Formats: sequence, C-alpha cells, structure tokens
Amino acid sequence: MALEADGLVVPGVGAFAACMKGLDLVHAREIIAARYADARPTIGICIGMQVLFADSDENGIHEGLAIWPTSVRKLHAQVLPHMGWNTVQTQSNSSLFAGVEGESFYFVHSYAARELPGAIQTFATHGEKFLAAAEDGAFCATQFHPEKSGRAGLALIKNWSKSL
Repeated sequence: MALEADGLVVPGVGAFAACMKGLDLVHAREIIAARYADARPTIGICIGMQVLFADSDENGIHEGLAIWPTSVRKLHAQVLPHMGWNTVQTQSNSSLFAGVEGESFYFVHSYAARELPGAIQTFATHGEKFLAAAEDGAFCATQFHPEKSGRAGLALIKNWSKSL
C-alpha cells in the first residue's frame, strides 16, 4: 500500500535509533528505497528527514536508510535542542518553498545533516549552518515541522502536494 501510494510522508518524533527500529519492523527500508528508485513522491519530516541519510551519531553511530549518502551529526550550539522559529535560506529553484521564501519555520531538534550535494538545499543556522530542507527529484525532506509552522508550513505542504 505505501509503495503504491501517490505520496508518502515519513514523519518522526524522538530518537534516530528508535525511529529506524520502527521503520524496520514495518519493512519501510525496502519500501522507501523502492519509492526513491521509482521517483515516487515522498517527504520526510524532522526525524523522518534524518533517517533518509546514511547514519546518525545520536547516542552512538546508527545506520539510516542511506537514501542520501551524507551523515546526521549533533549541532554545535550553546543551546540544544534548537527549539522555536527560525528563518531559512532557500535556493531560487526550490519548488517546495515557492511563495514562502524568507519565512520562518518551527524547529525542534539537536541533530542535522550539514549538506546534500546535488540536491536543492535550504539552510538555517543555529550555532552553525545546517540543512533545513532538501529536494532531490521526487524526494524531499524538512528538518523543521511544517505542520507546526503556520501559514508558511501549510503553503509548503501544498507545494509538495502538487507533486502527487
């Protein structure tokens, strides 16, 4: 069912390893890899973004889905978690952020990827620059929570739904 769905949301709250364990219990590793190979629209949110990467160092090194080859690492910031509103720097060719350039989005996290070469990248800063969102063909992901980001988050979800 998830494999054939028009769109798939990979949500997540909590720790990376626990999220991966839950995904493995429902064979999501294979489903998400097949969706990527078939260019089927998928969006990861928060931990749902992080698990798309190769690994994370949250509470030890844990393997991710490895859809994207880079790693997720703890932010170097005086205050963690990064919780609250933050602006993002988008690329002009982003379809996900069309109409919401320069808006603020709601973040709750202590770990993030730093880059995803080859993708349309959106960045934010909290102690250091990190990847706030990525668009890679039919796959995209946000480190922030669009569902908690008011009008801008709703517009972003509407933009994603246009890919379905």
